[in-house]
Amino acid sequence: MEERIKEVLEKVRPALQADGGDVEFIDYNDGVVTVRLKGACGTCPMSMMTLKHGIEARLKDEIPEIKSVEPL
Repeated sequence: MEERIKEVLEKVRPALQADGGDVEFIDYNDGVVTVRLKGACGTCPMSMMTLKHGIEARLKDEIPEIKSVEPL
């Protein structure tokens, strides 16, 4: 499961990096993925929107077992 999650994160990473940010996989447990937003994403006021409507939506689309994505 961890490898599948990391593969999807690699697909969203270029868009985050283009804005000076990044995402780091931390953990997966019982349908919940924990990530750390880094760089500009870590301090951006829109970071929760990026997390929920960008990263979480993409992960759920590609891996139906995922229930949510939470920040560290």
